[in-house]
Amino acid sequence: MKSFIRNFAIIAHIDHGKSTLADRLIQFCGAVDAREFRDQMLDSMDIERERGITIKAQTVRLNYKAKDGNIYQMNLMDTPGHVDFAYEVSRSLAACEGSILVVDATQGVEAQTLANVYQALEHDHEIIVALNKTDLPAADVEKVGKQIEDVIGLDCRDAIRVSAKLGTGVDEVLEALVAKLPSPVGNENAPLKALLVDSWYDPYMGVVALVRVKDGSVKAGMKVRLMAAKMTYSVEKVGIFSPKPAETQELKTGEIGYLIAGIKSVGDARVGDTITEENRQASEMLPGFKPCIPVVFCSMFPVDTVDYAKLKDSLIKLQLNDASFSFEPETSQALGVGFRCGFLGLLHLEVIEERLEREYNLDLVTTAPGVVYKVTLTNGEVREVHNPSDMPDPGLVSSMEEPWITAKIITPDEYLGNILELCEEKRGIQNELTYVGFRVLLEYQLPLNEVVYDFYDRLKSISCGYASFDYSLAGYRNGDLVKMTILVNGEQVDALSMIIHRGNAEYRGRILCERLKDLIPRHMFKIPIQAAIGGKVVARETISPFRKDVIAKCYGGDVTRKNKLLEKQKKGKKKMREIGNVKIPHGTFLAALKMNSDK
Repeated sequence: MKSFIRNFAIIAHIDHGKSTLADRLIQFCGAVDAREFRDQMLDSMDIERERGITIKAQTVRLNYKAKDGNIYQMNLMDTPGHVDFAYEVSRSLAACEGSILVVDATQGVEAQTLANVYQALEHDHEIIVALNKTDLPAADVEKVGKQIEDVIGLDCRDAIRVSAKLGTGVDEVLEALVAKLPSPVGNENAPLKALLVDSWYDPYMGVVALVRVKDGSVKAGMKVRLMAAKMTYSVEKVGIFSPKPAETQELKTGEIGYLIAGIKSVGDARVGDTITEENRQASEMLPGFKPCIPVVFCSMFPVDTVDYAKLKDSLIKLQLNDASFSFEPETSQALGVGFRCGFLGLLHLEVIEERLEREYNLDLVTTAPGVVYKVTLTNGEVREVHNPSDMPDPGLVSSMEEPWITAKIITPDEYLGNILELCEEKRGIQNELTYVGFRVLLEYQLPLNEVVYDFYDRLKSISCGYASFDYSLAGYRNGDLVKMTILVNGEQVDALSMIIHRGNAEYRGRILCERLKDLIPRHMFKIPIQAAIGGKVVARETISPFRKDVIAKCYGGDVTRKNKLLEKQKKGKKKMREIGNVKIPHGTFLAALKMNSDK
């Protein structure tokens, strides 16, 4: 029955205890045997477990016997906390009626706490506040509760005190879900209408679709239609995650589960699509999700060109599982054929790159991350420039616009001076500065291209990890922008070309050359590394060559003999430099761009 179903998501800032609370809920409801249980039960990817972060939202069905004697079906969705995976959160919230807001009682409200709460309110969620880590000596429940009321505006009189680590307060959370969350609405007798929340590729079963049934029901043998893709399939299996996949007879109104229908083409199962019955179709589609706009772009090329088809196939499979990721084919003179890829941030880029290397055994060269610029030519034409190599001739450019963001930073007040200095260095414009107890809420306008390289790393470094950061796009503005190219041994390196503000060009070029000097191994000949804008070199470093001691065999005698040997060596090195190739190791490009704050 629908009245005994509760669909909810767990939302929070990074490291506030979402996955640990999900573990305790799974244990409390007895969904997993003690011998099968492991920490971070819903973090299935190796990268998630190694980094200690949630990347993919996961779902699990729990059966809970409440104090009123009824057994409730709890459909839990554990969501990511990092700003780069905000799209994953919004998809999960669309499948639920309520949320548990987890706030660390030692840290208080953080930037991503605000962002996730606002997303939940946009979906008309009932929100239950859980104050976590109350067992720690530094926990201040009263202060954090007041902070939530002041900053977010949620009533914290009924906030539940929880220690997800110890398992205290978990029963209160479950009772609050039963009492406060609404049951799903929908018509069991209406034509099937199911929202495609997520999908992924399984090598044995093909495409697996995670669905939330809004109206009607779906069972094996039923012919279904994907309304946006206009494709018809026959359902082979339906089931739930508990947390292991378990086949069921049918998925009814209000339930969340998976559906396998022999979908072979990964492009057909797009998230946000509506699934309906072929013979009794729904009159209109569900709203679905807003299209996701990538903000950071970079190019990926296979080290071996033979792997191009494998890379393409891998990207298609990854895009199915991650709708916030986009790609299109690209050709580079230096690097061959590859793909121009769009991401929601640098962490998103790193995760996708790591997944391609681990899950699909690919060796990749990744170019410098950048953003999309709008270039107005002298003839009035407006072009979008995704890649520095697409930049028109400077003589044809009338003006250039770059994307800006509105950034929210929450920090303890002792780090405020350093953070203000960092924002000013990044050409930021201050909008707002508000004190909330001993913490400061900062709002800044910042150019996105200054943020994508090292802003987040430096923010964490200068605030000892205590500052939190969230952002949203705020349109385009005119900027004094130039293309900077990097030359290694006189050859232009496409992967390190970038478009930057003229005022930062010399500083950025100098740091990049210094870092490349440390990263590129020494050769038998001298290697100059130069940063140039147009025909003007703005920075240079030189990698000294290995040197064989050619005069070791000379024991005294005429000095002209030594000079002759040294001259011969010099000529050899000169010839070698003219014909020699500089080998730049894999991983140099991203490593060079992660500039240390001390530089």
